[in-house]
Amino acid sequence: MSKASQAPPPPVPPPKAASSGTGKVGSMDENVAGALAYLVIIAIVWLVLEPYNKNRFVRFHAIQAIALAVVSMGISIVLGMIPILGWIVLMFFPLVMFVVWVICFVKAFQGEMFKLPILGDFAEQQANQK
Repeated sequence: MSKASQAPPPPVPPPKAASSGTGKVGSMDENVAGALAYLVIIAIVWLVLEPYNKNRFVRFHAIQAIALAVVSMGISIVLGMIPILGWIVLMFFPLVMFVVWVICFVKAFQGEMFKLPILGDFAEQQANQK
């Protein structure tokens, strides 16, 4: 038998990441609800509405989004109080926060439980309490 007549083995699918962003919650996929949580008003709604506040994945991203917004406002206030150097850093801070927000949004849409340093641990702790 020649090597040309043998069929190649079927491709092995890549291993799925250990996340829970693959199911349904309410009328939408978990990953969509988790990504929408990074719109802070929707994050608050997700924490109040019944099917969404029971889902650990959606609750995690909603809490992380709210924490990110609160910390961002706090850092902006502190930087605004620091003359010259703080003001210079404050000019670039919104761009940095936008990039972090986009990364979190995309990771949630991909179904990943992407944890930001410190905030992610806090969000995970809060999401597991219910």
